[in-house]
Amino acid sequence: MTREIAVSELTEDQAREELAALAEALTAANLAYHGADAPEITDADYDALKRRNAEIETRFPELKRADSPSDQVGAAPAEGFAKVRHQVRMMSLGNAFDDADVLEFDASIRRYLNWPADAQLAYTAEPKIDGLSLSLRYENGTLVTAATRGDGETGENVTVNARTIDTIPEVLTGAPEVLEVRGEVYMRHADFEALNKRQVERGGKTFANPRNAAAGSLRQLDPEITRDRPLAFFAYSWGVLSNPLAETQSGAIERLAELGFQTNALTRRCDTPAEMIALYREIEEQRATLGYDIDGVVYKIDRLDLQERLGFRSTTPRWAIAHKFPAELAWTRLEAIDIQVGRTGALSPVARLTPVTVGGVVVSNATLHNEDYIAGRDSRGGEIRGGKDIRIGDWVQIYRAGDVIPKVADVDLSKRPEDTAPYVFPETCPECGSEAVREEGDAVRRCTGGLICPAQQIEKLKHFVSRSAFDIDGLGAKQVEQFYRDGWIAEPADIFTLRARFGQGMQQLKNREGWGEKSAQKLFDAIDERRKIALGRVIFGLGIRHVGEQSANLLASHYGAWASFDRAMTEAQPMEGPAWDDLLGVDGVGQVMAASLVAAFGQEAERAAIDRLVAQLDIQDAARPAVEGSPVAGMTIVFTGSLEKMTRAEAKARAEALGAKVSGSVSKKTDLVVAGPGAGSKGKKAAELGIDMLDEDGWLALIGA
Repeated sequence: MTREIAVSELTEDQAREELAALAEALTAANLAYHGADAPEITDADYDALKRRNAEIETRFPELKRADSPSDQVGAAPAEGFAKVRHQVRMMSLGNAFDDADVLEFDASIRRYLNWPADAQLAYTAEPKIDGLSLSLRYENGTLVTAATRGDGETGENVTVNARTIDTIPEVLTGAPEVLEVRGEVYMRHADFEALNKRQVERGGKTFANPRNAAAGSLRQLDPEITRDRPLAFFAYSWGVLSNPLAETQSGAIERLAELGFQTNALTRRCDTPAEMIALYREIEEQRATLGYDIDGVVYKIDRLDLQERLGFRSTTPRWAIAHKFPAELAWTRLEAIDIQVGRTGALSPVARLTPVTVGGVVVSNATLHNEDYIAGRDSRGGEIRGGKDIRIGDWVQIYRAGDVIPKVADVDLSKRPEDTAPYVFPETCPECGSEAVREEGDAVRRCTGGLICPAQQIEKLKHFVSRSAFDIDGLGAKQVEQFYRDGWIAEPADIFTLRARFGQGMQQLKNREGWGEKSAQKLFDAIDERRKIALGRVIFGLGIRHVGEQSANLLASHYGAWASFDRAMTEAQPMEGPAWDDLLGVDGVGQVMAASLVAAFGQEAERAAIDRLVAQLDIQDAARPAVEGSPVAGMTIVFTGSLEKMTRAEAKARAEALGAKVSGSVSKKTDLVVAGPGAGSKGKKAAELGIDMLDEDGWLALIGA
C-alpha cells in the first residue's frame, strides 16, 4: 500500500501543497458522490484522504484553508428539484477505523466534559446504513416535507417521492406538534436483485449496488418511477422538535418506533467502549446476512443533555462517530491505462480492468492517482508497494469499500507477462498536444494548453455553470458539452451572448432533439436572471486553481466589491507590496492560493476572458457578516492560560458561535485576549501591544454566560 510522508516529517511548504491537493480531490469526490450519485473514489480512499487532511491541519493549524474539506458536508442539491433549507443543519460523522480510535473518541469526550475516567458514560450503538440521508418534517402529525441532505444546509424536495415508500408513515398519532425525523433510505438485497432483473427485461439501465439504486430511485422527477422501486426507510435521528422525544438517544429511538417508524433492531445501549467494540464485532459477523448494506457502526452519547453540551464542530457532532468496516479486495487484469484531462489541466491516469466482482459490485475502472504511483514511488522518490511498478497486462489487486471506483493497490509479479514494458507517462496532453509539465513539488503533470485545450475548456465551462457557481437553470454539464461541440460557446462570456447571437427563437437550438421554442426561451431567461450575481459566486465560477467555494466567499467578504477585488489582484502581480500582503492577510489564503489568483489575473488571454465575462454581469457587492446582538461579533480573540470554568474547546466553540474568530497567536489584528492562570508569553505580548485583556470571569460576563 502507499507509504506517504509522515505528517510529523512534512515541511510547512509540503503541508501547504498537500492541503491544496487534498481540498481539490475531496471537493471533487463530494460532488461525484453526493451530487451525482456517481462516486469516483472508494469510501476507504475518501476516508483516508479526509484523515490525512485532518492530521495535517492539526499539526499546521495556521495553514487550514478557507475551503478545507473538514468544513464540507455533502454537495449542493441537484438540478430539477425544489430546494429545502434545513432549519437544523444535517451533519456528517467523524470516522473511527480501529479500536484505538474508539477509545480515543471516548477519552476526547471525557476531556471535553471534564468527565472522570472512572465514571459511567453511556452510548448507543447502531448499524450505519449505506443509503441516502432523508429528513421528514411532520406538522400536527402529518407529513409536510421530505428533503435529502444536499450540502447539509439545503436539500432537494422529494416529498412526493417519499410518500410512495411504505415504511414512511404519512400520519402520526401522539407526535409533537412539529417533528423532523431523520434517517436513511435504502434498498434490501433481494429487492435490489429483483429490480435489476426487471430492468434487464425492460431493456433499462441496471444498478451497480443497492445504495446507488436507492439514491437514484428517490431522486426521480417522476414519482411513479419511485413508486415502482422497492425502497425502505430506517429512522435514527431528528432535527426540529416542538417538544423533546425523550431524555436519551435510546429513549428517543424507542419513541420513534412507537410512533410507527422502522428503527434498527440491532441498536443497543453500551456502558463502556469495550461493549461498543464487542457489538461492532457482533454486527460485523452478521453483515453478510442482514439483507441490506451497512458500512460500519455508529456510536452516540446516550444522554441528550450531554449531546447538547458537546455540540458540533464545523461539519460533525462531537458526540457521535462512525466505526467503519475494513475495505474489500480482489484481483484482476489491467487491460489499459487511459489519461483524462481535468479543469486545471491535470492528467489523471485511469486503469481499465477486466471486469471483476468486488463485494457484490462489478468494477472495470480504478484510479491510479499519478505517474509516481504507477512507477511504484511516492512524490519524494520513496518506494510504495515495495517499489513494484504497474504495467499494462499486470495481474493487479483492487481495493475498494462501499460502492465506488476502486484503486490498484498491489501487483502480482509472478503473473506479469514477459513482454510487458514500464508504462511511460505522456509528456504531452492527449487532448490538445500541448506540453504537459510537472512543476517542482507537484505530484500531478498538467497540460499547458490552457484555453486552447478542449478538455480544460469544457471542464471550466462545466464548473462555471455548476450549482455553487452560476447555477443556470437548464444549463448543466450535458448541455455545456453539446453547446461547446457545436461551437456555440468556448468561454463563460459566450453563454451570456447566446440570445443576441442566435435571436429570440434560436432556430439552431429549437431544431435539436429535446428542445423547442418554449425550452429555448426558458434557457435564455434563466441565463439573463444570472446576470445579476453575487461576488462570491463570480470568484468561484472563474475556476481558478486552489480557490474553492468557501475561500471565494471569504475573498468576497474581504474585498466587498468586484472593482476592489479586481484592482487588488492586479496590484498584487509582483507578489510583494501592500496589495500582496493584504491578500495573504485574508483568512485561509496562503502563498499557493494567492499566487494562483494573481497568476490568473496576470495571464493576458485569461484576463481578457474574465473582462469579457464581467462586461455581461451585474456583480453584487458582498454583505458583511455580522451576528446581531453579539458583543464579540467580528472580533479576533485569543484564549491563553488555564480556563477553570469551561474547557478551551468549549470557550472556542462559544466564541465562534457568537461570530468571533479565534486565533492561536497574538498579533496587531487581535482584539481581545482572555487570559487564565499561566498566560505566559501571549499575555505579555498582549500587554506590549495594548490589547484588551479579560480573565475568565470577565469573559463569561461579557458574553452573558
